[in-house]
Amino acid sequence: MLALAAAALFGLSTPLVQRWGLSLGAFTTAALLYTGAAALGWVLRRPVHNEARLLRSDLPRMISMAGFGAVIGPVALAWGLQRTNGASASLMLTLEALFTVLLARLLYGESMDKRVWAAMAMLLAGGIALVLDRGFSGGVQLLGLLAVLAATAAWGVDNTLSRGVANRDPGQVVLVKSAFGAALSSAIAWLSGEVMPALPMAALLFLVGAAGYGLSLRFYLLAQRAFGAARTGSVFAFAPFIGMVGAFALGDRSASWAMAAGGALMLMGVVLHLAESHDHAHEHTMLEHEHAHEHNDGHHHHVHEPMPVGAHSHAHRHEAMQHAHPHVPDARHGHAH
Repeated sequence: MLALAAAALFGLSTPLVQRWGLSLGAFTTAALLYTGAAALGWVLRRPVHNEARLLRSDLPRMISMAGFGAVIGPVALAWGLQRTNGASASLMLTLEALFTVLLARLLYGESMDKRVWAAMAMLLAGGIALVLDRGFSGGVQLLGLLAVLAATAAWGVDNTLSRGVANRDPGQVVLVKSAFGAALSSAIAWLSGEVMPALPMAALLFLVGAAGYGLSLRFYLLAQRAFGAARTGSVFAFAPFIGMVGAFALGDRSASWAMAAGGALMLMGVVLHLAESHDHAHEHTMLEHEHAHEHNDGHHHHVHEPMPVGAHSHAHRHEAMQHAHPHVPDARHGHAH
């Protein structure tokens, strides 16, 4: 449900960014979106004992996340949305799941069975159908869609990097990443001479950024804790279909048979991935780390005096153990297959 909420917020933001950012520079649009996200991260900070704090060693990862996710991704999307229609751009964003799953496999060794590979093939086939559809519509449309494709690749890298801080305070992660991204995008917008929008337009994009990028990222990080980067990315792939509905509601009537075929392939790929079941005997090695946790999840057996109620965070040790149960590649199930 967290991943689906993240998808809904981000999906609905895409046609709104196209409508309200149409006459703005791409860097200005990105700066306003992530200023809103940073403001929300500041508001949603948690008490220290409830979440694990960001560490100085996390800074290089956070800067990389900001570069890919808060600068390259939104700038490429804003540029692409000015040159192609909202419905096909929304559907193309489904390929973010493809990049996320493949990178999660490459960098973290997350498991991929035949069902997952088939799901990724469907996503790729759907993306190819969209590219061909826009190619027949003209060169500008195709360039716009390819820019959206570049945005999905950037966000796929961002999603994969964010797994490394999924156990940190999500409010802090949203705040730091968004502040870095907003500052860098603002600097580039100023240096390149982009015109600042009128206050009402800036306020609208600020609010879209707070919900569609800030709150969405918070939900995304919390979902990653529960079932890993690849599965979260796959649920998040519903965002483009929600965005397409939003584009239609705002008056986009550019649908074609190729777009419908591409969307159907992508939807089947998402559903196929979510239907995956994974259950086998596995071993947990001894691990010492810090993250928010409770004591009713079968993996946290250490003792407190007195025992706290609800989620709390502190450095703790997991003893080695072996058992079998259905699981996904979350923070405790990153074993090899």
